[in-house]
Amino acid sequence: MGNTTSSALSKEILEDLKLSTIFTEHEISQWYENFQKQCPTGRITPEEFEQIYARFFPDSDAKSYARHVFRSFDTNDDGTLDFKEYIIALHMTSTGKTTRKLEWAFSLFDVDKNGYINKTEVTEICQAIFKLIPKEEQSKLPEDENTPEKRANKLWSYFEKRDNERLAEGEFIKGVIENENAMRLIHYEPIKQ
Repeated sequence: MGNTTSSALSKEILEDLKLSTIFTEHEISQWYENFQKQCPTGRITPEEFEQIYARFFPDSDAKSYARHVFRSFDTNDDGTLDFKEYIIALHMTSTGKTTRKLEWAFSLFDVDKNGYINKTEVTEICQAIFKLIPKEEQSKLPEDENTPEKRANKLWSYFEKRDNERLAEGEFIKGVIENENAMRLIHYEPIKQ
């Protein structure tokens, strides 16, 4: 056996991740092994996270979006992600229960972390999302959402707020749940080939 404890994932983190994501113990353990290979320090920097994200979006510029995702998951604000923050980051964004996902989306849009979202923040995230969309897909977008500003305006309109008002988490979640379009606009789903 020897010294396996340092590289083995602790039981409680494993349990916690199984509860908060839909992944099996096997999947989580696999990722952990890869994580250890990629990040021997056990921590991911924003730059490393950008590279990981870039692999998911080979045809577009994921850099600014990855930065925002990183910020929203760096829950202890130490400028790095540990394995648990990382797994939750990667997989909260792709799967997970709707309300959990929307709580995460709220923290993604809350750029300054003050507990509210304003229209400027929505526009900033819409710009990052837009960069994820490959150019040829951008050209096929509907007229009222084919620029980041239009996308932000359209999204903001669902919350029935004036441009200078702000949005609390509950209002954000309710607005998105009640409007299928808002749900679609808060993230980018690559078109399945």
